[in-house]
Amino acid sequence: MPALILPLIEAAQHWPARGALIGLDLGTKTIGVAVSDPDRRLATGVTTVQRKAFKADAAGLLKIATERAAVGFVLGLPINMDGSEGPRAQSTRAFARNFSQLTALAIALWDERLSTAAVERELIGMDMSRARRAEVIDEHAAIFILQGALDRLSKKL
Repeated sequence: MPALILPLIEAAQHWPARGALIGLDLGTKTIGVAVSDPDRRLATGVTTVQRKAFKADAAGLLKIATERAAVGFVLGLPINMDGSEGPRAQSTRAFARNFSQLTALAIALWDERLSTAAVERELIGMDMSRARRAEVIDEHAAIFILQGALDRLSKKL
């Protein structure tokens, strides 16, 4: 049976109380990957996957999820500032639909509005070179997305 694709709070109801979550920031060329601790308090970066073909990308993500004993995924959904969904959001939803066919772990969609811009400002503030920022921005965006979701989950009680 394909995995459920739900908003964060609804997806959380399908995850066990403990267990790591994998956060994903989908770009056109790369996928930033972050993971939480089993208690879901802190997100840390894992890697940036260079996108190739969907099946290869998905296999790599599922391997990371298995290695980290993940119980679910948090996928950043790039919603426009006015709340509408453009081509990037549609592409993310299509990725989620296809990915859900390969895993039973529930997939949460989390509004990632301005995540890359916020991370970019943070990296510039750290005086990181443009080249180095380009190498790490997607992984840091995944951390930002996952940490935002973890913070929201901690307040749902």
